[in-house]
This record gives sequence, structure tokens and C-alpha cells, in this order.
Amino acid sequence: MEKLVEMGILFDFYGKLLSEKQYRVIDLYYINDFSLAEIGEEINISRQGVYDILKRAENRLVQYEDKLGLVKKFKDTNEKVKIILNLTNDIMMLMEKKKLSEINSKLQYIQKISQEIIEEG
Repeated sequence: MEKLVEMGILFDFYGKLLSEKQYRVIDLYYINDFSLAEIGEEINISRQGVYDILKRAENRLVQYEDKLGLVKKFKDTNEKVKIILNLTNDIMMLMEKKKLSEINSKLQYIQKISQEIIEEG
């Protein structure tokens, strides 16, 4: 299951960089849940041919991530945004209690994380 999710994410980010045939095989196998035999029938090649294309396409997607790191950057940014959302919720509760020093501290942390996101982008 984990590989399915990983390949789906890599495909979302880098799929258009694959050849047409590689794109089609990955799409049919991971997105549409076709078997190797079904894909072979669909694109008129042997099951072994499908397997070879699939493995080359998977390797290429991993190589793109290794070189470009867009998925990692996306995940890191997503985690930082979650932190910011939690901090803003905390601030809203602190405002009701008028705890200004704690509010100030959390706002500074939000500012720091936001700056990191901007600099990484």
C-alpha cells in the first residue's frame, strides 16, 4: 500500500516528464488498478514488456524526486502550514485570556516559520 501511495504522489508531481508510454502504464497500473496482463492487452505489448516499462518509469519518478525534491519540499511546507494553523488557534484562545506575552511569542514563531517557507520556495 505504501508504494502505491508513494508512486501516486510521484506521478502527480513528475508524471508529465515521463514518455507517453511510461505515463500510460503508470496511470493504468497505479491509478486505474489494471493488472500487467490487462495493460499489455490495452497497449498491445507483452506482460513482460509492461513490467519493464513500469520498472523504468518507477525508477525515473524516483530519480526526478532525488534530483528535484519537489515532493519533499511540498511535504515540509505542508507541515509548516499545519504548525501555523495550530499556532493561530492557540493565539485566538490566548486573546480571550489577554495573555499578551504568550501571544507575542507565538506570533514571532509564526513569523519565523513563514520566513522559512518563503526562503525555501
